[in-house]
Parts: sequence; structure tokens; C-alpha cells
Amino acid sequence: MAKTLSFTCSACGASHTRWSGRCDGCGEWNTIIQEAPLSAGPAKKSLGGKRGQSITLSDLSTEETPPPRTLCGVEELDRVLGGGLVPASALLVGGDPGIGKSTLLLQAAARFARNGIKTIYVSGEEASAQVRMRARRLGLEESPVQLAAETNLRDILTTLEAEKPGLAIIDSIQTMWADNVDSAPGSVSQVRAAAHELTTFAKRHGVSIIMVGHVTKEGQIAGPRVVEHMVDTVLYFEGERGHQFRILRAVKNRFGRADEIGVFEMTGKGLAQVTNPSALFLSERGTPSPGSAVFAGIEGTRPVLVELQALVAPSPHSQPRRTVVGWDSGRLAMILAVLEARCGIPFAGLDVYLNVAGGLKVSEPAADLAVAAALLSAREDTALPADTVVFGEISLSGALRPAPQTENRLKEAQKLGFTAAIAPAGGKTGTVAGLTLTRPSDLVGFVGETFGAG
Repeated sequence: MAKTLSFTCSACGASHTRWSGRCDGCGEWNTIIQEAPLSAGPAKKSLGGKRGQSITLSDLSTEETPPPRTLCGVEELDRVLGGGLVPASALLVGGDPGIGKSTLLLQAAARFARNGIKTIYVSGEEASAQVRMRARRLGLEESPVQLAAETNLRDILTTLEAEKPGLAIIDSIQTMWADNVDSAPGSVSQVRAAAHELTTFAKRHGVSIIMVGHVTKEGQIAGPRVVEHMVDTVLYFEGERGHQFRILRAVKNRFGRADEIGVFEMTGKGLAQVTNPSALFLSERGTPSPGSAVFAGIEGTRPVLVELQALVAPSPHSQPRRTVVGWDSGRLAMILAVLEARCGIPFAGLDVYLNVAGGLKVSEPAADLAVAAALLSAREDTALPADTVVFGEISLSGALRPAPQTENRLKEAQKLGFTAAIAPAGGKTGTVAGLTLTRPSDLVGFVGETFGAG
């Protein structure tokens, strides 16, 4: 098969199927040149010789105004979004069934609607009457939010194009189905197609779209991971049904910080924001007891104090148990190995249980020293002082590494009434009045100073 040749006028860019001396588009002479195809390969599998339009390029020094943001009035939600809702953005909210995703988004929709943004709430799982019942229970029945119960993606996009809202909430993406995809709703193909269509619609029409996503047993959003790459922001709604705390965490945000969290409390009238999560996580902490240590952590941009609880007991089994809730089990094994190898403190034949109180999940390495303190306190049956916070990273050599934002952690501890802190040497501490700081250089020194052994 002969290759198709492409001829283009260098003056006006008009395309021609053959060469001629004069361009029919602009009338210039000797301006038509032959161009090589964009890509080689079979005609149906490659771009061929047809060319597109040139895009506008800019350099790195070009300054652009930041996108405008709309605040909903809930500080915890605005914080996680990076300072408010960005127009023409696509967001994905995931969480366990019954955790409160629909409740949170209905409250957010009411707030945005009251602030002047035309808001449409599309439910694919519940009827409009059920959504209205939830709105009455939350006291939101007077909010100017428009409801719809639909799963046909073509009808939804047609309605959004006609209504031109500022915000659309799709609950949930797994119930949407596109009639051009031959598979059942909730399948990988349908979820991918629906997410792609909604995301491109948001960009083309300037509509902010929030999609709700179910999660798998492993805690990941169900469907292909490409859905998380399509959207601008991915939020996870975390929490345990046995706790009243709910944590909204940003794991991806193109318009703000990732790992930012917002803390909410589940009440009879919906989700109430918690402006001081440290006080809430420590509110149930009673008198000092062995195995308890307060960790000063950083979640996103905010310092958070949380209690770490450890229990060490003789094991009746040949293989001792290592159970962790809210922390990395592999890192716990590392801390136990370092304590035995560098400090001579064995945990063989002992069951070890570690829990982060309040349902918070801690991931930063700065919790190492607080975990070690809780483990040693439980093993030696010695309570740590109630007014002391602990943080720092432990290396495999037994050395202690300073944690970032040390000054912010100490200020949060001082604000909540703590008078002493144990942190590795080397971090910038600033001046925190009324706080006694102990700075051991290594793990052996920490064990000796705190528990009188080493």
C-alpha cells in the first residue's frame, strides 16, 4: 500500500493532497512543502499524517494567578481541600460503607448552596425521598440543594449541561453506567468510563464534581487505580464504627497538601467538626498507667497529640503474637529488634499489643520513640509521667534522629498543658516557655534516663 503524502502551506498552514505552485487558501506562490507523517505504522493503529493544532507554550517564569476558591464554611473540610473548592475540579471521596460519606457530602452540599453555588446532588444508591429524610434529620431541609436519583450517565451529563451548576455530587461512581460500554454497572470498564466522562465534563464546562467511591476489603477505592489518576483530589474518610471520630484525609491533591486531615465527630445531628483534635484524642486519657505514652505528631500542616497504648504479657504459645492497630506492624518488629540488639532488652516469649487511641492511623517515623517508650513502660510496669510527650525516629544503629517541625510539636504540647518533652537532639526547638526538654542522643541513653537502665 502506497504511503499517503501530506502537503502543507508554510504561510497559512492549509493542507493539500498534492503539490502545486500556488496555495488555494492564501494565494501565495511556492509555499507548499511536503511533510513527513506524524507517526509510522498501520493506518488504523497510528496517527498517520494528519496534523493537529499547535499548542501555546510558556516558560517556567510565567506567572499565573492561582485558581479562585470557594469556602464552604466548615474549616476542617476547607483545610483538607487546600483552602476551598476549586472550580472545574474533580474530586473522589472513598470510605467504608456506613462511615458517613453521604452525610458529610450532603452537609457540604448544603453549605456550598447557601454560599451561592448552584449545587446538584445525584444519588444512584438511594431514592430522593431517602435523601430528604437524611436532610430533615440533619436540619438541612431548607437548603437550596437540587436532588436527583439517576444512574444513566448520559441523562446525568445532559441534565448538568442544561442546568449549569457550580457543584455536582455523584453518589456513587460504582452505580453509574454508560450505555456505550457493554458491561454491568460497577465493573472496571464502567467505573473507568464513567469517571473519565465526568472528569472531562468538569474540565470543559467549569463544573466541580465530587464522586463517591466504595472501597475494597484492603481499604483501596474499588475499581481501576487509573480512576485516582484521572481526578484532581482523592480523599479518604477513615474511622471505626466503635469510635465517634471520623478523619477525612487527603492522599492526593493537585491544589493543596497531601496527607492533610480534617477531624469530625459523629453526633445525632450529623458530623460536627473538631477544631482541636489533640484535646479530643486525649479526652479519655485517665490517670497514668504502664504502657501509655503521648506522641506529638504532625498530620499535614497541623500538630496532633495522640495516646499510644502498649501491652506486653507472657505468651502461652511458641510463637508470640504481635498485634498492631493504627500503626505499621513491620515498623513495630523493627523497634523490637533494635531494643533487643542495641539495648539488650528482649521481648522473646512475650505477646506485644500496640494501639493508637481514638482510631487515628499514624504513619510518620517520628512515632518510633513514643512506641519504644510505651513498650518499655508496659514491659517494666512503670508509668511514664502524665505531663510528658515523646517523639523521634529510631535508626537501626540505635541512634535517634530529629523529627521535622519540632517547634510546632512542642508548641502544641505546651498549649494542652504538658510540661515536659523527650525528643532527639538536633531539631529546631525555638523557645517554648514552661516546657522542660530532654534530648537523649541515642536509644541507650533514652532507656537509661527514662527507666533507669541501659
